[in-house]
Order: sequence, then C-alpha cells, then structure tokens
Amino acid sequence: MPRPTVAQLTYGSCTVIFSTLAMLLLSQTSSGPGVAVIAIAALGLGLLVAMTVPVSRPSPASASAPAPPVRQQAQPEPVPVPVASVREPTAS
Repeated sequence: MPRPTVAQLTYGSCTVIFSTLAMLLLSQTSSGPGVAVIAIAALGLGLLVAMTVPVSRPSPASASAPAPPVRQQAQPEPVPVPVASVREPTAS
C-alpha cells in the first residue's frame, strides 16, 4: 500500500476539522452520542477526500524506458594567436 502524500494528508485533515465544526454548529448537538456520530462521519469524509486527491505518477513511457545518454558537446579549441604577427609602425 503506497504512503499518503503531503497533499492527501493536508486535504484530509482540513476536511475532518472543517466538516466537524460545520456539522456541530449546524446540528447544535451537545450529547455524547451525537458528537461521536458527527466525529465518525467527519473522519469518513476526510478519508474519502484524502483518497480522491489526484496523485502525480510518472508516465508509463518514461518509467519503462531508460533515460537517453547525455551527449557531451566538444569544447572548441582556442585559436592560438601568433605573437610575431603584431607589427608596430616604424619611425622614418
């Protein structure tokens, strides 16, 4: 079984917290069994949301095929500059 991603944990936790608060406020229940039913319903809803969050998976083509080898570009050789080719004007 794969481990849940950070997004799944975040969305599931937020769903549990906010749905519990919303159901408790809307139902205005204060009895123990009522709170327990709401908590279980919120946990189920959070689990459902966490499992339906899309998970990014590598594409089948890139996962099965090996990566192409990296081609190294040849470094251009520096052009030697002859020192004797520089001439200065002479005084006449």
